Amino acid sequence: MNPRAAGLDELTGFLTRLTRLLLDTSGEGAESIEETVRAAARGLGGDADVLLVPDGAALTVTARDGARTVTVRGFPEVFRLDRVTALKPLVADIRAGGLDVPGAGRRLARIEQSPPPYPWWLKLLGIVLFSLGFAPLMQPTWYEVGTTAVLATIAATLAVAADRVPRLATVLPVVVSTVVSVVTLLAFAGDAAHGGPVLLMLPALFFFVPGDYLSAATAELAAGRITTGAVRLVYSTFLLVQLYVGVLLGLALTGTSRRALFDVAAEADLPRWALFLAWVVFTAGTVLAFAVPRRFFWGLLALVYLTVGVQSLVTGLAGEVAGTFVAAAVLAATATLLGRAPHRPPRLVLLLPGFFTLTVGSLGMRGLTTLAGGYAVEGFQDLLKLVTIVTAIAVGMLLGATLVPVTDRRSSSSASRKRSAHRP
Repeated sequence: MNPRAAGLDELTGFLTRLTRLLLDTSGEGAESIEETVRAAARGLGGDADVLLVPDGAALTVTARDGARTVTVRGFPEVFRLDRVTALKPLVADIRAGGLDVPGAGRRLARIEQSPPPYPWWLKLLGIVLFSLGFAPLMQPTWYEVGTTAVLATIAATLAVAADRVPRLATVLPVVVSTVVSVVTLLAFAGDAAHGGPVLLMLPALFFFVPGDYLSAATAELAAGRITTGAVRLVYSTFLLVQLYVGVLLGLALTGTSRRALFDVAAEADLPRWALFLAWVVFTAGTVLAFAVPRRFFWGLLALVYLTVGVQSLVTGLAGEVAGTFVAAAVLAATATLLGRAPHRPPRLVLLLPGFFTLTVGSLGMRGLTTLAGGYAVEGFQDLLKLVTIVTAIAVGMLLGATLVPVTDRRSSSSASRKRSAHRP
């Protein structure tokens, strides 16, 4: 018998806390939770089965003195990636047999209680940079960049305030989109030459647009995780509709006609160097906004440029759908391969910035608002494009993850030998 094998009570307590933290950081998908919890249980001399939905899990723990089933609840988000990063070496040490339950529990407690790695004002700056980096994707104009700087500062202020006011957090998407809509319509959307109002609003709302949730939901459906995928799809659609309602409230408050919601881009005037550097700004914003340890910045930037480069190249050769599909597959395969190394960040952290460059929640917003403006053909075209591109991303990510095993067989064999060394 493994001398480190834990009793049922202490093993259940630790795995419950681990599962809850994994659920709380699972906004981009729950596919790794089951494997992580089971691996931790085996490393501590027990076993575990996990039945997942996006905001909960039925956890059955088996130890040397019996079995127990508990229900764990958590709200899936993706805003504290420092915790995701810290969990990777903890689980690796457990799998290798280097920790007992008390030691693992103490390390988990430090992760749970750790403050955000950046102060509130750096998170605010991160959301602004995140939006500014995305702005040229909507309209490559200096006016779009300047407008985004103002609107994103307003949106970021509300997001940071919601961290301290839970009641605001529950209605944050509709509040942010309403405020951004009002300011845009009153201050920035007076000249049609600057593009449609929604194109001016979207970069500032990109932090709240659930394009990544939509893609993650579709990927889970494609992988056969029907329950988690379907529930996440409904939730992401609900978030998108909240943003859409906020834009309509802005129209009502300013007395603006819905016909103002035309979807026409302004003529580009940004130089190529600005478009290239926008991804540096975007990646820096992602690191600060999502609490990614800053030592990973350069690696994440390389993955962003890899994703954008592949997408641009293949799109030029075979069209947008093919470009998005291939870029998603390459990103998923590369992130999976790199994420196997113990000293590198987890796969989720490696995926996220590049994933954001592919996500198309903005198409959903554009489609809904264009429909509301009475432009039916253009609106349905955007929504159809949303469905097509989201599916291409999901299937591409699934293909990339299939091509490269998540676990290195050599590492697994080494871990098994270390665990065997503890057995008499």
